[in-house]
Amino acid sequence: MIRHLLSGADLDAATATQILDTAAEMATVAGREVKKLPALRGRTVVNLFYEDSTRTRISFEAAAKRLSADVINFSAKGSSVAKGESLKDTALTLQAMGADAVVVRHPASGAPHRLANWVDGSVVNAGDGTHEHPTQALLDAYTMRSRLGRLAGLHVAVVGDVLHSRVARSNVLLLSTLGAKVTLVGPPTLIPVHIGQALAPGTDVSYDLDAVLPQSDVVMMLRVQRERMNDSYFPSAREYARRYGLDGPRMRRLPEHAIVMHPGPMNRGMEITPEVADSPRSTIVEQVANGVSVRMAVLYLLLGGNNL
Repeated sequence: MIRHLLSGADLDAATATQILDTAAEMATVAGREVKKLPALRGRTVVNLFYEDSTRTRISFEAAAKRLSADVINFSAKGSSVAKGESLKDTALTLQAMGADAVVVRHPASGAPHRLANWVDGSVVNAGDGTHEHPTQALLDAYTMRSRLGRLAGLHVAVVGDVLHSRVARSNVLLLSTLGAKVTLVGPPTLIPVHIGQALAPGTDVSYDLDAVLPQSDVVMMLRVQRERMNDSYFPSAREYARRYGLDGPRMRRLPEHAIVMHPGPMNRGMEITPEVADSPRSTIVEQVANGVSVRMAVLYLLLGGNNL
């Protein structure tokens, strides 16, 4: 098993499959009366979050606690970071406290890679700028495999703000490694030139959502990240929803078995309508539940737990 999980590119097919298989075992814990395993007793996991987060932070905290690890939650707000402390000094502080694993989310792309050079423990990238979010890609892959029974040969359409999406980048890398075919869909202003081939050869790009839907096994809608936008990338929210939003009529153009995904949080009424988000095809709530199991598997394998 690898020492750090910083990128979807860190995972080969065998390692990714091992994580997904381990996550399936971890999922059985959720059905128990006592949702605890002693695997990481005595280990310390630090959640180091420099950006706001609900799902990812709570998911990692729940995962570590279910494995009986000691959890320290660090938020940049209200800490010495507000006084000007650098990432390196914070890392050295965590190192001195004996952190066995550091889960980091940071607005700067590449921050987890730097952190991995400064601490002895394992580093897990929980999202760095517009770069990557590997555990989200793993839980998405786990959800697809759970719903559709396979990953190899699936056609996955990733739709929306690819330019600012770390989820899209990690999914392209991981799904391509596991044998799925990915098509990036969105307005030309939100899809970087040559991004598909740069990430994984064989990845397609389309600017026409309606043309892609009938061939898609999975449609993954991305949130339009207004907080990262300094320019006007499309005329209006209404125009974006008309061209690239997933609504009821578009959902009905999908094959019968197809599923709809979203990493959250959603802009209901923009990239996805309530009708679609709350439909039986939607896996959005399921993704949140699967996130805990997948992150349990990642922490367990990275920290070498052997008491299952």
